Amino acid sequence: MKKLLAALAGVALLVTGCGGSGSNSNNSGAGPRTLTVFAAASLTESFNALKTEFEASHPGVTVKYSFGGSSSLVQQLTNGAKADVFASADQTNMDKAVQGGVIDGAPTVFATNKLTIAVAPGNPKGLKAFADLAGAGLKVVVCAPQVPCGSAAQKVEKATGVTLKPVSEEQDVKQVLTKVESGDADAGLVYVTDAATAQGKVAQVDFPEAAQAVNNYPIAVVKGAPQSDLAKEFEQFVLGAQGRQQLAKVGFGTPGQ
Repeated sequence: MKKLLAALAGVALLVTGCGGSGSNSNNSGAGPRTLTVFAAASLTESFNALKTEFEASHPGVTVKYSFGGSSSLVQQLTNGAKADVFASADQTNMDKAVQGGVIDGAPTVFATNKLTIAVAPGNPKGLKAFADLAGAGLKVVVCAPQVPCGSAAQKVEKATGVTLKPVSEEQDVKQVLTKVESGDADAGLVYVTDAATAQGKVAQVDFPEAAQAVNNYPIAVVKGAPQSDLAKEFEQFVLGAQGRQQLAKVGFGTPGQ
């Protein structure tokens, strides 16, 4: 009897040891896990909605976001910041990440976006067109040139022959939106999705030339991702039906349409 109990105890220790080894794996399905996503600031509302859905379908998983200007996020990744997924607001900054050796596999475009003019509710300055932004005495805010929304603004300027003289250049589109909401700016160039999520706080003035500067949004798994398997699942989640639905709610376009 003593020999039998000793044998059973040995088996129990062996099973426990094997189970403990699996739970220490970064990609193990057991135990709490954190998925770190670096994403363009313009994705804040839609990705926060996806966070709720993804966590609900992945018990024990917490999605942690770092939102900001795509150029800044690429720089952080290049400098060694740890993340699992990167979603950029343009192809240019994703290409920089690929060239910098921080992306695993080929990025995939999951959404498109274009600019609009954000103004105070009621449009008190009576803006009707992109050219109106060059009016004397108008306080206009844009994104910095290295930021996707800033690069898009420059493309529109080139296409229209209109040169803007902004009072400030911000590091991401949310900072531009905040300037308009607070009254520090009369108008700001933001994405249609940002204006849509700020309904009631700003009004938007669409202009046809925005179609000449449409941004593609690519997503990819980061090389050396601490949660590589989970990162691939999140990437497919964004590319899937639930991702498209949430993105469409705030005005993102579908690639190829």
